[in-house]
Amino acid sequence: MRDDEEGKRVSRRTLVFGGLTLAGVVAGCGTKDTGTGTATTTTAASGTDPATLLANATTCALSPTTTQGPYYFDADKVRGDIREDRQGTRLDLALKVVDSEGCAAIKDVVVEIWHCDAAGVYSGAESQSTGGGGEGMPSGGMAPPSGMAPPSGGMAPPSGGMAPPSGGPGGGGGTGSGDMADLVPTDDKRYLRGAQVTDAQGIVRFTTVWPGWYRGRTVHVHAMVHLNNTKALITQLMFDEQLNDKVYTAAPYATHTGRDTTNDKDTIYNDSMVLTVQAAGDGYLAAKILGVDADKNGA
Repeated sequence: MRDDEEGKRVSRRTLVFGGLTLAGVVAGCGTKDTGTGTATTTTAASGTDPATLLANATTCALSPTTTQGPYYFDADKVRGDIREDRQGTRLDLALKVVDSEGCAAIKDVVVEIWHCDAAGVYSGAESQSTGGGGEGMPSGGMAPPSGMAPPSGGMAPPSGGMAPPSGGPGGGGGTGSGDMADLVPTDDKRYLRGAQVTDAQGIVRFTTVWPGWYRGRTVHVHAMVHLNNTKALITQLMFDEQLNDKVYTAAPYATHTGRDTTNDKDTIYNDSMVLTVQAAGDGYLAAKILGVDADKNGA
């Protein structure tokens, strides 16, 4: 990604970036799901080409749709490295967007990710995300989505609240986002948020840190695919618990104690959301195929 592309706004109406070549991404559609739902974990030297990893990254079936949570907003950042000043174990993330019918790669679409830092805090919502409780609500800031148990000791909505939807549920008219509108940021921080445009192989790649945790949720990364002016897919990416435990023994995670929700207790967790992860030097490489219902027929 060229320096002059840093900070450009991700248009929800017109994609103006064209087919961008992202260093280190590879082709590969992936294999059929074996049904085990377990992560693939291997070891390799730092800088290993992620071709094999991505090829084994679960299935081309339609990815599960989840809530976008209360802390999504357009961060105006088209970039691969989203770490800024956040400390933590390096995580290089490769995502491939495919049509869930036939597994064809989808190029020139926007993929966004966002997640909390090692202390469980979200940029743009630091004051709201310093406690815990409920789906996507580190500070218990909003009522939980329909069908979910409310957090204990629930709190009133954060000051500044949520922006009203624009152009449909969740501000984008896409599936899975109607439970929450986009956040009106309450601070000027934008760490651990970013967007990339898929290349000819449908791939984007981000450099970030291993996410932290907060009360009421397992460890996760939010991901969103924008296709034809809609939020075509809103999902979450998760990690094998043995790896979470290993990462959390090191700084800066080790000082954040009392984690209360693991994968088996999380209300959103699904085996198909688990990333394929490979150790690489002092960090990790993770990969996932995101299956999108491009023709909106439910398959």
